[in-house]
Amino acid sequence: MSAGAAVMGADFKPGSAGPGRIAAIGEDALVEGFRLVGVSVHACTNGPEVLRAWRSLPKDTAVVVLTPRAAQALGPALSDFRSPMTVVLPS
Repeated sequence: MSAGAAVMGADFKPGSAGPGRIAAIGEDALVEGFRLVGVSVHACTNGPEVLRAWRSLPKDTAVVVLTPRAAQALGPALSDFRSPMTVVLPS
């Protein structure tokens, strides 16, 4: 089973419509590896870039992996009930 299948479920096939996209936002060194399993990576160096990346996420984004600095930059935007589920990497 591929890493993508493990994340999305056993029936997931890369390139197919799945339950939603996964994205990662934050410092390049911390998020770049997620690209290897098909995650949409948004490398950002400051708060305004993080906000732009967050606002540009496709509507079908289900999960967003954030670095601690990216989560801090998003602040109240994370509490919007319409936002995708977020996971913050440990610091």
